Amino acid sequence: MTSNHHHAFHETRLRVRYAETDQMGVVYHSNHLIWFEVGRVELMREMGFSYRDMEREDGRFIAVAEVQCRYRAPAYYDEEIVVRTRLKTVRESVVVFSYELVRADDRTLLAEGETTHIVTDATLKVAALPKKYLTAFRAAMAK
Repeated sequence: MTSNHHHAFHETRLRVRYAETDQMGVVYHSNHLIWFEVGRVELMREMGFSYRDMEREDGRFIAVAEVQCRYRAPAYYDEEIVVRTRLKTVRESVVVFSYELVRADDRTLLAEGETTHIVTDATLKVAALPKKYLTAFRAAMAK
């Protein structure tokens, strides 16, 4: 994959569980947001960071301020889904992640979305991301 930005996506695979679907075997729309979170956590982990460390060691929290999801096609019970996550915007106190949910076997685009996060301190006041995160996030975006 050498196209301009696609290789910046981090891919995580998951399988649709029975509890995530309705009587028709179709995934409830709210689960897409949970899958976004899974992708986000895994992207951070691959970069060598964890939310827990950020909270414990740096006193920084990344609060979700906005979520967008556009549904393209249904996901079904037992299908394997690829969560593609990338950093879209990184500013001192704002981080935006972008997502694609794709069916693993035929690469059908199921949904795409974004989450906007505000960086806060322990009192939920807006704060700056520590330099090590800013540097690493920006480097990841430049890939």
